[in-house]
Amino acid sequence: MIPSELPTRRYAYFVVASLFAVSAFGQADRFLFGLMIEPIKAELGLSDTSMGLLAGFAFAVFYTVLGIPIARWADRGTRRSIIALGLFFWSLMTISCGLAQNLWQMALARVGVGVGEAAGAPPGHSLLMDYFPPERRARVIGLHAMGGSLGLIAALLIGGWVAEHYGWRTAFLAAGLPGLALALLIRLTVREPVRGAFDPPATRVEPASIREVFAFLLRLPSYWHLTLAGSLHSFAGIGAASWNAVFLMRVHGFGIAEAGATLALLNASFSMVAIGISGFIADALGRRDVRWYQWLPALGGILHVPPALAFLLYPDAAVAIWFLPVAAFFGGFWAGPSITMAVSLAKPQMRATASALLLLVMNLIGLGFGPSAVGIMNDALAPRFGDEAVRYSLLLIGVTSLWGCAHNWVAARHLRRDLDAKAA
Repeated sequence: MIPSELPTRRYAYFVVASLFAVSAFGQADRFLFGLMIEPIKAELGLSDTSMGLLAGFAFAVFYTVLGIPIARWADRGTRRSIIALGLFFWSLMTISCGLAQNLWQMALARVGVGVGEAAGAPPGHSLLMDYFPPERRARVIGLHAMGGSLGLIAALLIGGWVAEHYGWRTAFLAAGLPGLALALLIRLTVREPVRGAFDPPATRVEPASIREVFAFLLRLPSYWHLTLAGSLHSFAGIGAASWNAVFLMRVHGFGIAEAGATLALLNASFSMVAIGISGFIADALGRRDVRWYQWLPALGGILHVPPALAFLLYPDAAVAIWFLPVAAFFGGFWAGPSITMAVSLAKPQMRATASALLLLVMNLIGLGFGPSAVGIMNDALAPRFGDEAVRYSLLLIGVTSLWGCAHNWVAARHLRRDLDAKAA
């Protein structure tokens, strides 16, 4: 692309669609494992603690730790090529999950998925910031995040059906193979935009050192509070996403395909809608007062908790599942506005790193501790509650999103001043 040339709107939205697909494959490959916990546990003879660690830490540690060096690479290198390479590698590792014969082989495959996915979101967020002006970024980030929800829906619906009819190993193979073709498409069709194309002309876009990035972000309280908020929302949300299918199977007697379809249609689909529209709402309200980028996640988090608890506590499954859409809808309000602000608070040459730092903290707490905490609590509570233990484990982690809402509120208090500091 010629440096002075800006992308057409049509092509910019083609890039959004391409990264939407990358996000979809990432979430599908990441969360398919949660639906497969019961058959994998039975075949490999593992405990809930082991399954929680495979769902959480085996993926999250390498995903979060490698996110920083890969983001530094993205702040200097060609972002579309980094995304394509990461997608190709994590797709291969997803296929490897279906070939694993024991705990350690599965752990290595999950680590590989995490390594590859570390090259997905931060370079993607940075890329989108250079295709759209500030007033349209929250909706675009929301659309990008919707891809993850669509991937989760596909994993639950298609993965559940494939697992029930052809086995869990075939489900992993079916999830990984299409990603290899998408990686090639991304590499051949997505163009690298000019960094800072929609930022003020005086904005410096030369690479910043890691010390400069940390020094700059440490001066922004709103960045760290929204990061903590996202971490706590993620802890509750990912913990639930990884074990809700198990809850339906153990407590209510659902089959794997029935549990997957229920969660896809009544949970993930409503979360996808919320993630998409929350970006549009945040952009509309943010034009009046930028603090709405954090007030909206706080409001959604508060409204999410009562129906989420009702789903877990109501004894009749035929009624309980109808609390899911309400919980999922409000629970999806935090992601788009928060990620947009985290990246917008950074300067153009720092954006991938700022995104990676957000994801490092958020995913280490949410993706690492969330599923693992549920698995550990399941084994601890099982002697007293048996199959009901998963209900109480999910209840305990669910209320932590209220703590996250408090950090959203504090972040909103600092947001105007921190954006002014960034502009200065």
